[in-house]
Amino acid sequence: MTHATINEITHSIMFGDLTNDQLNSVVQAIKFRRNQLTKETKNQLSLGIQVRFVSSRDGKTVIGNVKKINPKYIHVDTSNGVWRVPANMLEVC
Repeated sequence: MTHATINEITHSIMFGDLTNDQLNSVVQAIKFRRNQLTKETKNQLSLGIQVRFVSSRDGKTVIGNVKKINPKYIHVDTSNGVWRVPANMLEVC
């Protein structure tokens, strides 16, 4: 089996002749992997640990400490207040 590059995969999805069912399979695989990555990130987190993320407001990197861990969002205490951030956007410092 040959491994396709991400560009080849993207091109195939965008311009290929995939059926709706095949596209749905790709979407499900992406959702599954994103959920796995979120769980992996959450397993690295604990209260007080320093994390960073890129703000969707201004595109700047924000650094803070984990204040609370919820199922969907992590509360991060920063110099600009407490942010509610999805776990998949966080990176442990």
